[in-house]
Amino acid sequence: MTTEELRVNIEKALDEIRPFLQSDGGDISLLSIEDDKLVKVQLKGACVGCSVNQMTLKSGVEMTIKKYAPQIEKVVNIGI
Repeated sequence: MTTEELRVNIEKALDEIRPFLQSDGGDISLLSIEDDKLVKVQLKGACVGCSVNQMTLKSGVEMTIKKYAPQIEKVVNIGI
């Protein structure tokens, strides 16, 4: 998978999970993909101060991204 195909697949994954985040007043943006293994995202809105955002990141976002791009090893949230 090329870097561009990887980016497209990760965006597809984020598009799949975004409605769930938006329904709670949050959102997510892709910041970068490093070494085709590490994805950096930014949680926004209500997700920023949410007490379960780490669970959402691991159980929701990371799992969905790995479904579209199995080579991804880790997803991290980069706060502002």
